[in-house]
Amino acid sequence: MSVPKLYLLIAFAPLVGSAIAGLFGTGFLGRWVGRAGAHWATILGVLVSAIGSVIVLNDVLAGNTFNGALYTWSAIGGIKLEIGFMIDSLSAMMMVVVTSVSLMVHIYTIGYMKDDPGYQRFFAYISLFTFSMLMLVMSNNMLQLFFGWEAVGLVSYLLIGFWYTRPTAIFANMKAFLVNRVGDFGFVLGIGLLFAYAGSMNYTDVFAQSDRLAGLSFPGTDWMLLTVACICLFVGAMGKSAQFPLHVWLPDSMEGPTPISALIHAATMVTAGIFMVARFSPLYELSPTALSFVIVIGAITALFMGFLGIIQNDIKRVVAYSTLSQLGYMTVALGASAYSVAIFHLMTHAFFKALLFLAAGSVIIGMHHDQDIRNMGGLRKYMPITWITFLLGSLALIGTPFFAGFYSKENIIEAAKLSTVWGSGFAYFAVLAGVFITAFYSFRLYFLVFHGKERFDTSGAHGHGHDDHAHDAHGHDDHHHGGTPHESPAVVTLPLVLLAIPSVIIGAIAVGPLLFGDFFKGVIFNSPDRPVMEHLGEHFHGWVAYGLHAFSTVPFWLALAGVVVAWFFYLVKPAIPAAIKARCGWLYNLLENKYYMDKINEAVFARGARALGGGFWRVGDKSLIDGLMVNGSARLVGWLASVTRRLQSGYIYHYAFAMIIGIMALVTYFVLLNK
Repeated sequence: MSVPKLYLLIAFAPLVGSAIAGLFGTGFLGRWVGRAGAHWATILGVLVSAIGSVIVLNDVLAGNTFNGALYTWSAIGGIKLEIGFMIDSLSAMMMVVVTSVSLMVHIYTIGYMKDDPGYQRFFAYISLFTFSMLMLVMSNNMLQLFFGWEAVGLVSYLLIGFWYTRPTAIFANMKAFLVNRVGDFGFVLGIGLLFAYAGSMNYTDVFAQSDRLAGLSFPGTDWMLLTVACICLFVGAMGKSAQFPLHVWLPDSMEGPTPISALIHAATMVTAGIFMVARFSPLYELSPTALSFVIVIGAITALFMGFLGIIQNDIKRVVAYSTLSQLGYMTVALGASAYSVAIFHLMTHAFFKALLFLAAGSVIIGMHHDQDIRNMGGLRKYMPITWITFLLGSLALIGTPFFAGFYSKENIIEAAKLSTVWGSGFAYFAVLAGVFITAFYSFRLYFLVFHGKERFDTSGAHGHGHDDHAHDAHGHDDHHHGGTPHESPAVVTLPLVLLAIPSVIIGAIAVGPLLFGDFFKGVIFNSPDRPVMEHLGEHFHGWVAYGLHAFSTVPFWLALAGVVVAWFFYLVKPAIPAAIKARCGWLYNLLENKYYMDKINEAVFARGARALGGGFWRVGDKSLIDGLMVNGSARLVGWLASVTRRLQSGYIYHYAFAMIIGIMALVTYFVLLNK
């Protein structure tokens, strides 16, 4: 089966752009490519991929799917390890989301990074990231999935630490790298288990044996093999999709430039885990224990990460904690067997969260790289395009009826309510409470930034807070710290407008076919024992009726209450939050310290690992290997040499005497032996 050239073009066009910008624009193989050349090469590559992805999606909707090998990477006995593509409705939709959001980020980056000395290197990285993500979502086997999985992790490491002269950026990218290694250890164990017992890396071969695998026990236990494999795979998703307790890397990753936050931490890399679980739905559906594990982890993340968003003062970190919470919502949907709802929320969230991150970056540019929302206020009149797009993104995020986020989030809440797996009751409470929390922190951010009293210093006397840029050499020539806020250039605001459109309308367009049509038929598997999607479909009578019905539901009033409370607290009576903080200092400290998770990781795991390593070094390396085996054997040889040296006197009569004694001993031995 030959691979259609279009699939190859989609996958490798961003890689070519990345190679041009990275090899010939950074000094690696000379500086043949300037700034304009770097951004044109990479943008054209991603544009080709985006157009190709739309063509492929239309082709898939017409009934044309593909599952075949690109080439054989290795053959072990009768087992082939191949690189190949699986193009179906799930991968085609992911390809469109990844390439379209990536294209917006590439265009936005021209304005945001225009004076950065690492301009070409940045474009090379983000284009390489797009290639890695495409290889992940297009793969038809676990080997290629793992390649894409690790590649996005590597490029994420490079991008988070892009400003490598900043200690905080280096700490953040190392933290992301190490936490993801923990998750990836589980992931590779899960892949290894499935490979060992299914005898193949290809999805279709493994899924065809799902019933047989469900009947096997993990060696030496009565655990279901499939449960162990699915939980191991999900541990990988916990790292990549930042689920509790492996979530700690994502807020710190805001040290990278803002376009990275939008590309990696809203639309693509962090959704890889969600995509993976949906792809492996034929296996997860056969393990209620694994589903319970998934839904409980998602519920904890959705609720408790939302709380942390309430007290953040860095504009990007509020949006980062929002991402964590929304990823928790997607995970709850996976655990409730509503895989298509999780993917639907992944898609809508990709657009409105990328919009919010890029709009936050626009605010940072307008505020001359001050990221502290306490130094903002009243920006609505200075930045009208950023204001309206930020508002639309926020309305989509909180699940306002008829906006994109409403259709996906409402179905997640209903799915949690309908689910019967253990932990679904807690999950339903968590996602319901999360509606109020999301609305509260989202509009706290919105009101503090765009409304109320102007709190910025136009004289330029104030500091620039958490300067989003690495060093003064980067500072935009026409953006000096301080001064009146201003709207961002068109190259920044155009992507905001283009992302705002799907943030409003994509939910209404896609809700019917994606959730209750045949879009995912034959791709996502739902067990007859868990008919959550069937029950959801009974209450759906078109996007208009669904949106109108929302006004009589609890989530709508909780979201409205969150907006009203945020308005009252931060615009009408701003003294209230300060009073609450004064009276509930312990709670504020708990949230400020992020539930002390970083301190626990540093004190228990990091220090424990160092202590363990130190113990192995002292006992194993120093005492046993160096002391006993190496130096001990040397001392033994030295002692034997010192003993035998005494026999070497140099006198002939000593040697003659020794020979006589030896002969007498031998004769005596043989005489006694023959008696």
